[in-house]
Parts: sequence; C-alpha cells; structure tokens
Amino acid sequence: MQELEQVAKESYKVLKKQGICAFMIGDIRKKGYVLPLGMNSMQKFVDAGFKLKEIVIKEQHNCRSTDYWEGKERKFLMLAHEYIFILEKADDHNPI
Repeated sequence: MQELEQVAKESYKVLKKQGICAFMIGDIRKKGYVLPLGMNSMQKFVDAGFKLKEIVIKEQHNCRSTDYWEGKERKFLMLAHEYIFILEKADDHNPI
C-alpha cells in the first residue's frame, strides 16, 4: 500500500488539472478474510487529491481459483468482481 500511495501522489503531480486517472483492481482474501484492496487503493488516490468520479464494478469471469474450489465445500463466497475506479485531478486540493 505504501508503494501505491507513492503512485497516487506521483500521478497527481504529473496530471494536468481535470486530468483523468483510472485503474482496475480486485479484492483479495487472506487467511480466510477479505482484504478490501480495491477500496484501500482508491482511498490512497483520494488522499492524494483526486476526486472520485465513478466506480465501475466488473464481474470477474474465469478466475484462476474457480476450478480449484469447484465442487468443494467452502465457508466463504468467491470474490468474483473487480473495481474500475475513475478519478479526476481536483483543482482545489494540494496533494499530500
């Protein structure tokens, strides 16, 4: 997350005013619990000064782990989505 924070700050620095930044990312599961990587990543960009314009939730098909879990008893839902965050460089914010 620290490296992503640096990417967010640098992106804010190099984009022109009202420039658009977009990225796609999915959540992950660690030791049986969901780590909201998507939302945490988006927040780094907002903290750097971007304004969130849109969140697109994309259904994930053909996940690598689907075949592994097919037919097995599991106590969790498959993470079957990714986020596309569309952000704009704000005119009225100083980057962190």
